[in-house]
Amino acid sequence: MEIKDKIAIVTGASMGIGEATARLLTQKGAKVALVARSKEKLKKLSKELSGSFVVICDMTDLKAIKKMVKKVVAHYQGIDILINNAGRGYDASIVDIKINTFTDLFNLDLVGPLICMQEVIPVMKKKGKGAIINISSGTALMALPNMAAYSSLKRALVGISLTAREELKSDNISVGVVYPFITATDFEKNTIRSKKSSGFEQNEERNIPSADSADFLAEKIVKGIETEEAEILAHDWMKNR
Repeated sequence: MEIKDKIAIVTGASMGIGEATARLLTQKGAKVALVARSKEKLKKLSKELSGSFVVICDMTDLKAIKKMVKKVVAHYQGIDILINNAGRGYDASIVDIKINTFTDLFNLDLVGPLICMQEVIPVMKKKGKGAIINISSGTALMALPNMAAYSSLKRALVGISLTAREELKSDNISVGVVYPFITATDFEKNTIRSKKSSGFEQNEERNIPSADSADFLAEKIVKGIETEEAEILAHDWMKNR
């Protein structure tokens, strides 16, 4: 899909990969709806991004998500691109997974993106074209200690995404998945932990390269929109993990 003059929603746009993606989309000529909980951060970012629109939304609030999409449609009179980026990590061994915490993450990392898709798909169908990119995780391709809760949700998101891709082909709506590696953002800082160590902190033992920048991942996401590929990995070596 050509990005210029398109309308995009980016969730989790207040920092990290979401912020970098919003900036890059704007540079390529899109108008971006900036979605997150952090009002002040979004307002500051919006001043730098021409044509952007701030929508404060808690992506664990399922009713609020539906209202958010309606606000974007009312403001821009349409939606062409959805980037489901908002999410949070959870590091815990199987026996230490707190069910209430896991349920909260289920809503944020899986149900929230699904509802966003359900809300934008009818709008895209009316326009005759659309692009949806769901941000999964390299952990969805691996079996790492303490990562079961998070990786299982990201694997489920892949399943939803690739199934949606098949269902929506005839509607000219592409659905793709991006698999980030470790990124130099606050993601790890904000990850919920039941123990100090996580699978990805054992980098030296696993010979895993250093973290990627948010800008690097933004380029991968934009590539997914432009090429309409089904799956884009941050690095080719991740296929063999």
